[in-house]
Amino acid sequence: MPDPRNELPAPGTLEAFVQQALDDARQRGADAAEAACSGDIGLSVNVRKGEIDTLEHHRGRDMGVTVYFGGRKASASAGELSEQAVRDAVQAACDIARYTSEDPANGLAPAERMAVDPPELDLDHPWPLPADEAVELARDCESAAVEADRRIENTEGAGVSVHRGLHAYGNSHGFFSVLPESRHSIHCVAVAGRGEAMQRDYWYTVARDPAALEDARDVGRRAAEHAVARLGAESLHTERVPVLFRAPVARGLVGHLVSAVRGSALYRQASFLVDSAGEQLFPAWLQMVERPHIPRALGSTAFDAEGVATAESALVRDGVLQRYVLDSYSARRLGLETTANAGGVHNLEVSGGEEDFDALLRRMGRGLVVTELMGQGVNLVTGDYSRGAAGFWVENGVIDRPVQEITIAGHLRDLFAGIRAVGSDVDRRGNIRCGSILVEEMTVAGQ
Repeated sequence: MPDPRNELPAPGTLEAFVQQALDDARQRGADAAEAACSGDIGLSVNVRKGEIDTLEHHRGRDMGVTVYFGGRKASASAGELSEQAVRDAVQAACDIARYTSEDPANGLAPAERMAVDPPELDLDHPWPLPADEAVELARDCESAAVEADRRIENTEGAGVSVHRGLHAYGNSHGFFSVLPESRHSIHCVAVAGRGEAMQRDYWYTVARDPAALEDARDVGRRAAEHAVARLGAESLHTERVPVLFRAPVARGLVGHLVSAVRGSALYRQASFLVDSAGEQLFPAWLQMVERPHIPRALGSTAFDAEGVATAESALVRDGVLQRYVLDSYSARRLGLETTANAGGVHNLEVSGGEEDFDALLRRMGRGLVVTELMGQGVNLVTGDYSRGAAGFWVENGVIDRPVQEITIAGHLRDLFAGIRAVGSDVDRRGNIRCGSILVEEMTVAGQ
């Protein structure tokens, strides 16, 4: 008999609950409604020093419903999928709506923007991994880290995660769709040295298709290499130098742009990029394009969280900001149209040159490579940027020594305009896909 923990609800079951929510909302007088429900299953295993630290089977069923009475809006959720739970959630949302204020920007996304015949994106790849095999895979990952270098004195463990989900969305325009998806990962955290000289670092691999994951032992070895490379790290004297953001942290720099041009920040006047559409923010060679229909990519989707069809769309073309990142509500507040970004961006690709990481080092000559950022010192209202950092000092185009306990600072406008290169070492492990980013100059503060 199949293990029920390994089974997702039938698509027809989710459709029935969504339709019930929409029908109940209409019967209670709502002008419009939308509902989303999902079923998720998964397995996560973590080991440390070869022993099982945690082993969890995950099984989730939930639903959310939003109702509209004119310009009044309210939402409620259910922690299970049953007719009574759905009925109670709709009733709660309708009751709450009586006390909410009118807002003319509230409402469903436009009916004509709903996704029709969405493309097949190949997002669901089951990984029938038994728990005992997941434990052995995590152990292999951790042991590879320990065996990689005698200076690996300890680990913070290694883990394997398996996840599948079935997500349904429908609204009173008559739109309904169910999307199956999967997401699997392997990770390891290695600790090098001992006492006050210890350094830790990590590596991970994530993909929808388990066949696309890096080998577990390679993940462990890379975690070990990164940790060992940081041994002997020291601070720096304060000066202004070029800074190279390694690919895994470079996407955070792009993420600050996305946050600053998100509709909610713009209509609240809480962004340094208010009224910036059409402005030259980056060098003329730089492009940023959303490509939501890449098969098996982590950020791929046929429609956003409101059912709006997604399509390839430039965010930055020839260095010029082309548009904002909007859902239907923020679009109405700004007098614009939704950009199909309810829920975020989808495979935002930053154009990369042909230079690999070593070539970027040579181009920089002397400066700082950032591999880790700490703190929340980014003010999107003013654009001021100041973060704790760690990484490597570069002399004559090669890495000279590890550094830590430093701060990098500047203004985001200057950082964007001062980008000198984007590397070919693209990190695709997220919704923002870009290579390492070389910035002309920042203040690096240390001793």
